Amino acid sequence: MTTRVAEPTVKAARPSGHRLAGAALGLLSGAVALGVAQLVAGVVGGTSSPVIAVGSAAIDLAPPGLKTFAIRSFGTNDKRALLVGIVAVLCVAAVVLGITSVRHPRVGAIGLCVLGALGLAASLGRPTATFAYALPSLMGTVAGLFAFRTLRRAAGWPDRPGAPTPAAAAEPIGLDRRSFIFGGVVAAVAAGLAGYAGEYLVQRSLAGASREAVTIPRPASAAPPAPPGADLDVAGVGPFFTPNDRFYRVDTALLTPSVNADSWQLRVHGMVDQEITITYDELLARPLIERDITLACVSNEVGGTYVGNARWIGARLDDLLTEAGVRPGADQIVSRSADGFTAGSPTAVATDGRDAMLAVAMNGEPLPLNHGFPVRMVIPGLYGYVSATKWVVDLELTTFEAYDAYWIKRGWAQQAPVKTQSRIDAPRARSSLAAGPVVVAGVAWAQHRGIDAVQVRVDDGPWRSATLATQDSLDTWRQWLYRWDATSGGHVLQVRATDGTGAVQAADIAPPAPDGATGYHTVQVSVA
Repeated sequence: MTTRVAEPTVKAARPSGHRLAGAALGLLSGAVALGVAQLVAGVVGGTSSPVIAVGSAAIDLAPPGLKTFAIRSFGTNDKRALLVGIVAVLCVAAVVLGITSVRHPRVGAIGLCVLGALGLAASLGRPTATFAYALPSLMGTVAGLFAFRTLRRAAGWPDRPGAPTPAAAAEPIGLDRRSFIFGGVVAAVAAGLAGYAGEYLVQRSLAGASREAVTIPRPASAAPPAPPGADLDVAGVGPFFTPNDRFYRVDTALLTPSVNADSWQLRVHGMVDQEITITYDELLARPLIERDITLACVSNEVGGTYVGNARWIGARLDDLLTEAGVRPGADQIVSRSADGFTAGSPTAVATDGRDAMLAVAMNGEPLPLNHGFPVRMVIPGLYGYVSATKWVVDLELTTFEAYDAYWIKRGWAQQAPVKTQSRIDAPRARSSLAAGPVVVAGVAWAQHRGIDAVQVRVDDGPWRSATLATQDSLDTWRQWLYRWDATSGGHVLQVRATDGTGAVQAADIAPPAPDGATGYHTVQVSVA
């Protein structure tokens, strides 16, 4: 006697279930196609994105009256509205194709190829197109067809265009719901991850192209060359101006925000007499200043490297605030980044005459993407977490009582003037030196107060005065050196600085939280 094992059965789906599953099939296949296309476009170049290419073609082909209507209806969001409209049309098309393909898989496959061909034609039709611009549409179409076939298999439906269709079958089509839902979740996650990564890469590509197209005007108030002797040119000590690719970066952005200069706007609002919104071109048209300013991060440990000096170009912040008309009692400026980060700066500090600015250039070139392109804040004398917002898009005049910015909510100090600090750069810690003359050198900083003196101590000996480099301004760091006649044995070197007010650097050891580290930088060396 033989026992027959029952085969798994697939329940027949109702027509409404057919339509719903078909709609999901079309949407998910289209989403995978778009996500992969966007990911490839991020690698090839932002304008190769099929969606962007189709949108650009639509703008080029649209009659003037339609363009005027779009601008009048949507304002500066007209291009965003166009992209949303394109995606909406694609979604509708995908749903229709998906429902139709339940019984006619050939229609779904052909439809995906047609949509891919439209994206391909639009991408290759762009003025800057190369053969590589074909890759996003081609690879997106292949991925969409793969998802289409895989999801049909998961549903228990024929997946090949040439296969017999359920329309020819006597029994109603079945639907393996569990398998289809699992496959749909996988497809949705894959499409989302690919699309997110692709959008980031595309926007970064577009922001990079936007940056390359920027020409920074000659500043109305240019900085003179750094004075002779500002850089002591000592081996082991960094240059007076920190190169952009070596300038420290500390922020909360997991992915670098990519902001296009053409679409950038800054809104000034809150406790002001007149709300102001300015574009990037309007900001560049303002009188620009050029200044040498050292920035430091509050999280910098004693002797740490989270400090750098650069030549900045920007528009004065106090001029913009004067135009807006700051109301009495507005003691805080909350600056917001494109990624949502907030910083709170004292209004009094930003308007006391120091060179607080909305910076657009760094060391002679437009701001690097990692350092805030197109615009960041720079306020001398304050730690960066309360003054140096990158990718800034919003300034709100308010009060410290009314609002706590990002790091304040996390326990850091509300007021954060830079503390007087000094650092030994040469010799390095645990260096082995030869007995005889040794140059001990480094930098010291106390932005907006300046450095008046630096002293070095060997072991427990007396403090000895170091030679200072020529001072550039009160807002920049200052190099120093001390000539030491080294004797054999192990030694401990320490440094301390005195700022322009006569205050000596704090000796007490304290961590960076909540308002900056203190203590003397100490280096141990051995001399043979």
